[in-house]
Amino acid sequence: MSGVSPLTWMLLIWGTITAVFVVLMIYRSLVAMREDDQLFLDPAESKMQEEQNEVQRKMNRLTPYTKGFGFASAGLLVVIAGLWVYQALTRFNAPP
Repeated sequence: MSGVSPLTWMLLIWGTITAVFVVLMIYRSLVAMREDDQLFLDPAESKMQEEQNEVQRKMNRLTPYTKGFGFASAGLLVVIAGLWVYQALTRFNAPP
């Protein structure tokens, strides 16, 4: 084995997952900047409606990924905290 503790591996994996999550959230916010809350269009401006539909499709495509990586990051953080507490308690209660 490489001598790296399981806690270190979990922190590296958590950092990677969280970095992907942050990149997805930044991309999602950039896409959402082009989204309008209301559009008042006449028939000649149907191109704007198509653009808004495309933005909405992108947002709908990104939502499962952002939720998945967000929950994975939070869940892994809870597991890491539990492992850290467990290791601290076993070291504290270890016989001399």
